[in-house]
Amino acid sequence: MQQQPPREGGDQAIPRELGDAKVRDLIALLGKRRLVEVPYTASLSHTMNALVANRVVAVPVAAPPGQWIGAGGSMIMEADKQTGVVRKHYIGMVTMLDILAHIAGSGTDNGIDAGDLDRKMAVPVSSIIGHCLEGLSLWTLNPNTSLVDCMEVLSKGIHRALVPEESHTQELDVPGVELVESASSYQMLTQMDLLRFIKANSSALHHITSRSITESGALNQTVYAITNRTKVVQAIHCMRAALLIAVPIVQASEAIQEDYTQLVNGKGRKLIGTFSATDLRGCHLATLETWLPQTALDFTEKVSTLQAGPRARELVSCSADESLGEVINKAVSKHVHRLWVVDENGFLQGLVSLSDIIKALRAALVFPNSQPF
Repeated sequence: MQQQPPREGGDQAIPRELGDAKVRDLIALLGKRRLVEVPYTASLSHTMNALVANRVVAVPVAAPPGQWIGAGGSMIMEADKQTGVVRKHYIGMVTMLDILAHIAGSGTDNGIDAGDLDRKMAVPVSSIIGHCLEGLSLWTLNPNTSLVDCMEVLSKGIHRALVPEESHTQELDVPGVELVESASSYQMLTQMDLLRFIKANSSALHHITSRSITESGALNQTVYAITNRTKVVQAIHCMRAALLIAVPIVQASEAIQEDYTQLVNGKGRKLIGTFSATDLRGCHLATLETWLPQTALDFTEKVSTLQAGPRARELVSCSADESLGEVINKAVSKHVHRLWVVDENGFLQGLVSLSDIIKALRAALVFPNSQPF
C-alpha cells in the first residue's frame, strides 16, 4: 500500500537543505544495500540465520506471484526491469519477535524440550506471518516522498518500509484487486535510518534538537515493565500480548505481592535491565531450550556475556531534561530503538521510542509555533 499522507501546516521552520530532501536522498546518503529477504519456504532456522548474518531484526517474505494474498491485502511485487514480468510477491514481514512468540507459544513456564524446539524451528516462515502486529501489513514509500511525509509515516509506529527502485502501478486482473505496485528491486528504510540522516544534518535542526525531550513532547510517561523474577517464556507472552518488542526489567517489590508473570507499571520502579526480542540473536538454538525457563534478567546477562565477554550489560537511558539531540545520538550510536528515562537515582520516569522522537521532530518542523503535544 502506497502511503503519501498530506502535508499539514507550512514549511517555514524547515531548513532549505532538509525541506527539499526526499526518501531517495536518505537511501543515497545511507548507502543502503540490496534488500535482505527470505523465500516463503524457508524454515525458521534459515530465517533466523539470515537475520543474524545481516544484523537485521526483520525481513520481508517473498513468494511466487498469484498464489498468496499479501499481508493486509498488499500487492507489492518485484518485476523484471526489462520485460515487466512479475517474479515474486512480498507477502509479509517476519520479525525476531514473531520467531520468539512462535517458539514460546505453546511452552509452559518450564520452557520446551529440545525435540519440540527442533520441530518449531523447522516450520516454513510463511506459517508464522502475522503472529505479531507488524507482520500483518507491508508499507512502501515512494523514492520521491518528502522528508516530512516520510516522518509522518514512521512516526506512527511503523518501523520500516520498502522503497522501490522504480515504482509504478499497474492494473491487475485479479477479482477484488485494482492495483499492484511493482519494481525491479527494493530497499528497506527504517526508523533508525531516518534518525541517522537527521543526525548527519543535526546542525540544521539545532533549534529543535536543543530542546529537552520533555519540552518537545517526546517523553512517554507510560512504561510497562517486567520484574527480575519474570521468566523468559513469560516475558515473551507479555510482549506479544502488548505488542512490545522490548521491556525494561525492574526490581521486584518486596513490600507487596505482585504477579510477576504479567506486565507491571514500571514508573517509579528501579531499572535493572532490558529484555528485547533482538536478544535471541545472541543465543544458539542448541542452548535456547535450557534458557527459556530462566529469568529474563539472567537470560540477558548470559547473552551479553556470550556476545561481548564477561562485563555488565549496558543500560541505555537518559534523563527527562536531556535534549532531543543527545537522545538521538545515544539511540544511533548504541543502536537501540528506545531509551528508558530515569531520575538521578535510576528510577523509571518513562521512555522515549524512535516513534516518539520522529513524531516530536515532525511536529516541531510542521507546527513551529504550537505547544508540545
